[in-house]
Amino acid sequence: MAILKTTLNKALLLGLGLSASTAALAQDTLIIADAYVDVAKGKTIKDAAVIVSLNQITKITKQADIKNTNDFLLIDLSGKTLVPGVMDMHVHLSGDADDNFLEAQNDSIPRQTVKAVKNANKTLMAGFTTVRDLGASGYSVIATRDGINAGDIVGPRIWAVGHAISVTGGHCDDNFSAPEKHATAQGVADGPWAVRAKVRENIKYGANAIKICATGGVFSKGTQVGIQQLSDEEIKAAVDEAHMQGMVIAAHAHGTGGIKASIKAGIDSIEHCSFMDAEAINMAIDAGTYLSCDIYNTEYTLAFGAANGVPEANINKEKQVSKAQRDSFRQAVKAGAKMVFGSDAAIYPHGDNGKQFSRMVTFGMTPAQALQAATINSAALLKQSNLGQIKEGFLADIIAVDGDPIENISLMENVSFVMKDGIVYKK
Repeated sequence: MAILKTTLNKALLLGLGLSASTAALAQDTLIIADAYVDVAKGKTIKDAAVIVSLNQITKITKQADIKNTNDFLLIDLSGKTLVPGVMDMHVHLSGDADDNFLEAQNDSIPRQTVKAVKNANKTLMAGFTTVRDLGASGYSVIATRDGINAGDIVGPRIWAVGHAISVTGGHCDDNFSAPEKHATAQGVADGPWAVRAKVRENIKYGANAIKICATGGVFSKGTQVGIQQLSDEEIKAAVDEAHMQGMVIAAHAHGTGGIKASIKAGIDSIEHCSFMDAEAINMAIDAGTYLSCDIYNTEYTLAFGAANGVPEANINKEKQVSKAQRDSFRQAVKAGAKMVFGSDAAIYPHGDNGKQFSRMVTFGMTPAQALQAATINSAALLKQSNLGQIKEGFLADIIAVDGDPIENISLMENVSFVMKDGIVYKK
C-alpha cells in the first residue's frame, strides 16, 4: 500500500495519542533525547531538544529551555541518542543477495523494480535516509526513486546512475549469456564519444549520478579484478561529460592502474579500492577524491555465496581481493584520505548496511570517523550542503539508537527511530 505523507503524519499523531485538532495547533515537532551526535565535531552532546518545522531542523537546545512542550508535537526518545540519518554511497537496490546468482541474471525489469521498492523500504528502516545506487537495469531504481519522491512508496533519498558504463566484455557488461544470444548490457560503450553518448543517455532518462566500470570485478564473468578496462581517454570522456552536466561520477576500480587513471581524470569517488599502493592513496588525497571501500560483504560472500549459486570463479576472486581491500582501507585511513560509507548492498542483504560500521572501526577508523564517512563526507561527495548533520537549517533526517555510538559503534546495527525529511517512518 502506498503511504502518503499525510497518512504518515496522521499515524504518528494517533500513535502519540494526539487528536487531529491538537495536530492542527502543533505546527512544529519537538524531539527530546538523552543526547545527539555532533558528527562535525565527532562527539556526543548530552541533553538534546530538537525542533523540526516541516522538513527542516530549526532549533537545537537543551530540554530545560523548552518552556511549554504542549506547543509542539512531542516525540520523547528518552534513553536514546540522536544521529543524523546515515548515507550509503554504494548500493544496488534491484538485487537480492539471497537470490540464486545465475537465475537472477534473467530477472525482468518489472521484477527488478519490485525488488528495488522492497529494498528501498528495508534500507530506510535501517536508518539510511540517503543512498547512491550504482547500477541497475532498465532504469528500475530511477523509477523507484521517482515513486519515493512522489509519495507513492517509502524509501530513502536516492541518487541513481541508471546503467553503469562499461566496455564490451567488461565488468558491467552481460557476460553470462551464451554468445549466440548477442546479449549486451545497456551501459556498454566503446570509445570516448560513445562513452559521452552513454552518459548523456543515462541523464536523459533520469540519472542524477554517473558510474563507470574502470576495471574488472568480482561478480562478473571473464574479467580480472586488477585489470584496467576503460582506456584513459574513455575515462576522461566520461568524467568531463558528467561534470559538464553537473553530475557526480563514480568509478568501479579494484586495480591500481584503473584507480590511478580515474583519479587523474578527475573522478569524484573510487569504489572498492582493492589494490591501492601508497602512490594511489597520495594521488587521491592530493586530488580530493573520495574512497568508498565495501569491507563488510566479504564474510557474507564467502559464507553464503556458493549456496546461492555464485560460481566458484567469482568466489575465488572475492578471496583474492578481500585482504588486499582491507589493507588498502587501513592504509588510506592512516594516510588521511577522504572516505565515504559504501557497502555494495545486494552482495549482502539490504537492511544490514549498518553492520559495516563495526568493520570500518576494526580496520582503522574511530567510531567518529566511521559516522563522518556516512554523514558529512557522503553529503560533501554529493555536494549537498543541507544533509548529514543534526544542525539548524539542515533537512530533518534524524535517526536514534539505544546508547552512544561514539562509544559503541555496533549500536548502528539496530536503529529504533527513523525520520526522513521531517516525516517519521519508524518509531
